Amino acid sequence: MLFYDAVLFDVDGTLLHSRPGILDTFAYAFRMMGLDPSSMDLGRYLGPPLRQSFAEHFSDDADVERAVQFYRSRYAQHGMHMCAPFPGVVDMLRTLREAGLFLATATSKPTAVVTPILEEQGLAGYFDRIGGASLDKSVDTKTAVIRTVLADPRLTGKRILMVGDRQDDMQGAADCGIPAAGVLYGYGSLEELTAWEPVFLATDSEQLTQYILNN
Repeated sequence: MLFYDAVLFDVDGTLLHSRPGILDTFAYAFRMMGLDPSSMDLGRYLGPPLRQSFAEHFSDDADVERAVQFYRSRYAQHGMHMCAPFPGVVDMLRTLREAGLFLATATSKPTAVVTPILEEQGLAGYFDRIGGASLDKSVDTKTAVIRTVLADPRLTGKRILMVGDRQDDMQGAADCGIPAAGVLYGYGSLEELTAWEPVFLATDSEQLTQYILNN
């Protein structure tokens, strides 16, 4: 019998290599807001919620919302198309699906944004639920996203694992009382992930698959 009944996946840095599109879009948004992105470490914004990232630079809520809108407009036109599944991800999702696990996403991207991306990349059909943030502030942290997905009645009584590549994923899982596994091929560091004591650290999707199925 499998130890886990369901797996929640982060998307950026866990399922999709989306760095090029995200960095391009952040650079555009900062330029539109009058800041020079060339001196910024934009990689640190791979994963956290948009408003949280922009709030580091803009103290006024209205400016944060303007930056978010610049980002979303650019991302819808260009950034969302600049990504691809990490090696082995399609095989992993197919294998887990065939094993009977409930699969869902739990991403800081709004559901309305991530759904067409997963469809374009051929991944949407593997998921029982595509879970993400809201476009407004109502579901705007990874903890809130995970909590919303866990409210799905199909997950009642299930043994659930969260999988992600950044500390937001680990913290969200801890806040919601579920175990988390980290992937080392994504955008977070070993130090960042181990601080949260994940149940497993995978170097690739095949290793992650084997852990989920054989733990």
